[in-house]
Amino acid sequence: MKLVLGLYSAIHALMAGLFGIAALMLIAIAARVAWEAFGSSLDASSAEAIIEAMGLLAAAVVALQISQTIAEEEVIRDAHISAPTRVRRFLSRFMVVIVVAVAIEALVATFKAREDPQLLLYAAATLCAVGVILAGWGLFVRLNRYAEELEPEAMAEAKREDAKLK
Repeated sequence: MKLVLGLYSAIHALMAGLFGIAALMLIAIAARVAWEAFGSSLDASSAEAIIEAMGLLAAAVVALQISQTIAEEEVIRDAHISAPTRVRRFLSRFMVVIVVAVAIEALVATFKAREDPQLLLYAAATLCAVGVILAGWGLFVRLNRYAEELEPEAMAEAKREDAKLK
């Protein structure tokens, strides 16, 4: 069984590395897009290119955070996501990044909608999605807190696992 668990850790490490590489590629593409925008005339198309670069950087942050979370939770800590505390902490790391990325996408869509008003519905729907995600996440954290109170030893174990990262 230890061999199988070791294999899972190796696969998780590979996945974390691939997400890290994807983040670096997105950063390079965003830098190229921004550099081209700086090199052109300072007009609305340059602003759109910079906003597009921001969207790419947001996606890079998502990929990098996923990489870090997988590495920390599945490889370094070798944590098994079963206790309410661990589930909340694991999902919260993803949710922060997802909310920021979707909010930046809504910002990009809002700027694009200035030229094409038909895109305004997409921008509004994306902003509404951010609100729904935040509300659902808040409800999850609130309800999860009650579950954590039933298992105080899970919080103590999660804090001990955090020491592996120091």
